[in-house]
Amino acid sequence: MVMAERAEAEGKLPAPLFTRIERLAERIDDYLVEPAFPSLLHGDLWTGNVLVRGGRIAGFVDPAIYWGHPEIELAFTTLFGTFGQAFFAAYAGLLPLEPGFHELRCDIYNLYPRLVHVRLFGRAYLAGIDQTLARLGL
Repeated sequence: MVMAERAEAEGKLPAPLFTRIERLAERIDDYLVEPAFPSLLHGDLWTGNVLVRGGRIAGFVDPAIYWGHPEIELAFTTLFGTFGQAFFAAYAGLLPLEPGFHELRCDIYNLYPRLVHVRLFGRAYLAGIDQTLARLGL
């Protein structure tokens, strides 16, 4: 809500969209749960922060680490197509995802970075927010 409030105050998030985000915030516990054990998250895991050498991942640039649900990090990688299906298949082989991640929670987790991008880069990111809220009936 803080990011939505800031975006609206700056005139970058239309009031009707803000109201829909408020309605989601009231029901967020219907969709998301706290993890049993939080994971250390990169915080900004997209292609530009993945270092590759010889066709292999050699490292990550880590500007915004924090603890949270591991699905948050996975969702962020889908926002800009950082990793593909092979990554998710390998991940699921090590730690299966709970049902509903790809179908719904991924988009909910990506609302926050979309709001950040609305503030930083403008209205082009509003469509993704609108689409996620519409899928939730909001």
